[in-house]
Amino acid sequence: MCGIIGATSSRSVGKILIKGLQSMEYRGYDSAGIALHQKEQIFRLRALGKVSNLEEMMVEHKPKAKTGIAHTRWATHGKPSEDNAHPHGSNDEIYIVHNGIIENHEPIRTRLKNEGYQIASQTDSELIAHLIHFYKQKSGKITQALIEATKELKGAYSIAVIDKDKKGKVFAARQKSPLLIGRGIEENFVASDPLAIANITEGFYLLEDGDFAEISKEKIRIFDETSKAVQRKETLIAATATATTRGGYKHFMEKEIYEQPESIGNTINGRLGENDVLDNIFGLGSSDAFKDIKRIQFVACGTSLHAAKTARKWFEDICETPCYIDFASEYRYRNPLVEENTLFVSISQSGETADTLAALEYAKSKDYLGAVSICNVPTSTMARDSDWKMFTNAGPEIGVASTKAFTTQLAALLMLAISIAKSQNINKEKRAEATQDLRNTPSLLQEAFGLKADIDQITENIAKKDKPST
Repeated sequence: MCGIIGATSSRSVGKILIKGLQSMEYRGYDSAGIALHQKEQIFRLRALGKVSNLEEMMVEHKPKAKTGIAHTRWATHGKPSEDNAHPHGSNDEIYIVHNGIIENHEPIRTRLKNEGYQIASQTDSELIAHLIHFYKQKSGKITQALIEATKELKGAYSIAVIDKDKKGKVFAARQKSPLLIGRGIEENFVASDPLAIANITEGFYLLEDGDFAEISKEKIRIFDETSKAVQRKETLIAATATATTRGGYKHFMEKEIYEQPESIGNTINGRLGENDVLDNIFGLGSSDAFKDIKRIQFVACGTSLHAAKTARKWFEDICETPCYIDFASEYRYRNPLVEENTLFVSISQSGETADTLAALEYAKSKDYLGAVSICNVPTSTMARDSDWKMFTNAGPEIGVASTKAFTTQLAALLMLAISIAKSQNINKEKRAEATQDLRNTPSLLQEAFGLKADIDQITENIAKKDKPST
């Protein structure tokens, strides 16, 4: 749940980085930090608790810098503390921010200690900074050092790096953890979440596994895992400032509850006919492929897993297809037997859930009919790696307890059940009824919200009635 942002610009980047961190607060965190390339040195601040604590420190120190990186941390290796907070540095020269888990951190830690490195934190992330520094000492080149260091890392990571000797540049690398480059005018950015920079740039380059990048205010250079320069397709990601503000509601959860009619409307829009779903709503060739489905394997985590469990009844009723549901984290460890004509379905709001992606990667090595993904982010790894997909179009969900992400997943799953039944030409009446139910859901939800005043009064009366006498 960590958040990464980096910037290099012709203007001061301190406030940009802080605002980017604030846009990612919904992800959860226990500490925040920033490193800025100021004059010929790198200036670092770290704070426990809220980003506002870091912001206050920034006001006090008034740093002025045109290049920097920043981070919000959710503790995995090491307790919440200033030492464990990012950015992590090596010899006052290399500073990094990292999202992910390095699985082989123990042997790397031992080796670096033997090389004389003083390790100040309990994290796996600090080791990356020292490893990059170690290889830079050998080659004299930060890009080569980043390549050599990442070759040693096992696990998932997205990394942003600044080097004291490379003023005006940010370096980045990605492996199984989301990272994107944002294009601006005389400024460029790197972030783990598009919301961090969506209001200052709309053009994004999505890094792929094994990619690394060199970013200056004038230029973005991306290289693949073979160090070959590559062009990644530019993507436009629509996001507005209202996505991360409460807009008059008490909290984000209340706001997102009330957004459900619109969100579900966005999910079903353009996908329903009069009495059926339209053909190929899961992608080209999906309707023909669905004719052969005999069973379905679902994998998901958390809320998405509950969506699959809720939807199982629809699949067994409407398309008469047996369903198997697994925790994504457990699926690949049980060596599942895949029967002929089984459809694999992965569900994830972000499309970047690590265990679900690992399950999808494993499933692609098996003899499934194909893989369908249901997610909310068109640019996600899960969407790119699936044969067919449906985007829920729910918009960003900031509240921790899922609302519209869950209900739009249900809408997508019901459309999948109808689509399979239609392809197999069964249960026409049930399909028509389910299609009409989907069409009516936004307005029925809106009617339910109209009862709020009555419900508030009833709950207030109950609270007064149950209040113990003094």
